Amino acid sequence: MKTYTIKDFEKQFPTNDSCLDFLLKARYPKGVYCPKCQKVTTHYRIANRKVYGCEFCGSQISPTANTIFHKSDTPLLSWFHAMFLMSSTKTGISAKQLERELGVTYKTAWRMFKEIRKLMDENINPLCGKVEVDETYIGGKHEGRRGRGASGKTPVMGVVERDGNAIVKVIPDVKAKTLLPMIWNNVVKDSTIYTDELPSYNLITKLGYAHEIVQHCAKQYVRGIAHVNTVEALWSTIKRGIDGVNHHVSPLYLQSYLDSYIYRYNHRQNENPMFLSLLDRISSMVKVEQLS
Repeated sequence: MKTYTIKDFEKQFPTNDSCLDFLLKARYPKGVYCPKCQKVTTHYRIANRKVYGCEFCGSQISPTANTIFHKSDTPLLSWFHAMFLMSSTKTGISAKQLERELGVTYKTAWRMFKEIRKLMDENINPLCGKVEVDETYIGGKHEGRRGRGASGKTPVMGVVERDGNAIVKVIPDVKAKTLLPMIWNNVVKDSTIYTDELPSYNLITKLGYAHEIVQHCAKQYVRGIAHVNTVEALWSTIKRGIDGVNHHVSPLYLQSYLDSYIYRYNHRQNENPMFLSLLDRISSMVKVEQLS
């Protein structure tokens, strides 16, 4: 991935106008079609407003319409800066840090934080090849039982393709009826699934997959090429991030936090800087909304 620094950001987006011009070109790469003129026409910026007017009839379009910036009084430059900050590290930053960096209220920072995370929720093509599956529990420290079944913690399932993408979802429990459909819906048949010895995985072969198990209870962590070290490394990154950056995440919002971690994980090897990839999501999400 190409390095994209704060100096690159400041050079590409020095003002709010430069951000708005970028959105216009991103959303209308072939020019703006004017429904009144019934053709693609040149649209000129209208001073002091986030809109452009047709050179012939004056009809207006707004590049921010139906995006996360729609009807927001927060400057576009602050939005772009927040997106840059949230995509610059493995663990992102907290809403409190956004508040300090941007000089906005916590309420505004939280709203920006929440809306930008929505951009990081993307559909991943089914995984294939060597795929590791594991589950974990995420939450604060609580008295009582630890590990599987710990009270006050939220179960999460991870499906990770070695040297590829990952899918992580909050789940209600770790029973076979929950875990097996997750594998069936997200992993191509004839792939090899690697898990630990949790009994819920015992029927994986009946779904048409090869299944390799490592016996963690017997302190077996690697058996030939059988292991779940990739997914466990992902758990480590997510938990360190939540503990160190976010400190605590409500189960209600946990999936959206996980989406942001997985977005950064899945785009870690992209040639295009992650911040620019995130900006591309704005125009693509608008197209999806228009088609639906």
